[in-house]
Amino acid sequence: MDVDTDQGITHDRPGWLLDEVRSAGRENLDVDHVLRYDVKEDASAASEVALLRGWGLDEDSHVVEFGPGTGQFTLAVAPTCARVVAVDVSSAMLEVLRTKLTRERVRNVDVVQAGFLTYEHHGRPADLVYSRYALHHLPDFWKAVALTRARRLLRSGGVLRLWDVVYSFDPGEAQQRLEAWCATGHGDGGDGWSRAELEEHVRDEHSTFSWLLELMIERAGFAIEDATYAPDGILATYVARAR
Repeated sequence: MDVDTDQGITHDRPGWLLDEVRSAGRENLDVDHVLRYDVKEDASAASEVALLRGWGLDEDSHVVEFGPGTGQFTLAVAPTCARVVAVDVSSAMLEVLRTKLTRERVRNVDVVQAGFLTYEHHGRPADLVYSRYALHHLPDFWKAVALTRARRLLRSGGVLRLWDVVYSFDPGEAQQRLEAWCATGHGDGGDGWSRAELEEHVRDEHSTFSWLLELMIERAGFAIEDATYAPDGILATYVARAR
């Protein structure tokens, strides 16, 4: 297992580049939150691996995951493929991930402290780029840049699997839809998401409309082959193929 946190980072960063750590979300940099993350959020990792096998994931695949967090998907996909590069800006998240990898004796995962905008890929082109609930930390301009960079590290025909908080409702419905979503929060968020945390997401992070995100995906060089929207219009998942 390679845990060199300098691998893949661009060191000469221009002054105009977004600071991805500051944009990572307050909670993702908080050690207490990170230690509770696996209780709060289930990444459905086993079912994701099964789905991706149907899209070509196999024992020879190279996977780049942006925003692995505590590594639920990372640990599930590693036994099924040749290599995983787990890329995250949060040192707190990566510390938990490294501990899990050591405990489980996983040898084919490279851990890189970087982000969508700063990761530099080494080795053969990836077969799969995976990201779950990470892209929304970037404003829309930087989402488009990030998706373009993701396309460049994929082989032609490779797959982008993207989950995120994406709004598939009309802008005129925003107040009703967002209030209904925030009302699903409960308690202090110890074993789930509190109303305050959901409100913070809407207010301070950068989830966007599906029709905007899908244009960015296609403009970056992907063909969207599957798009699924949650009934409440808040979440969306995509499978896109690199053209």
